[in-house]
Amino acid sequence: MYRIIYSPAAKRDLKRLPADVQDHVHDALEEIADDPYVHVKKLKTPYNSPIFAYRVGKYRAIMSIHDFELIILVLKVGDRKNIYRKF
Repeated sequence: MYRIIYSPAAKRDLKRLPADVQDHVHDALEEIADDPYVHVKKLKTPYNSPIFAYRVGKYRAIMSIHDFELIILVLKVGDRKNIYRKF
């Protein structure tokens, strides 16, 4: 089972969301901790880094998955309209 760690930016992003959405995103991320690759989509990035997106309703969680340490590092959380502009 993977551990979920939130970056400081992801924590800020979550605090800006309504409380019910925060809970929904957190619960959804906990559900994929057993096998995250089944649920995520790999993003194409210019620096060829393994960055993934996970869909939670109209919100997205952008994350990096580290298999050797069994860690899911959540980098950003936000509305699907704006979240992809930085990646």
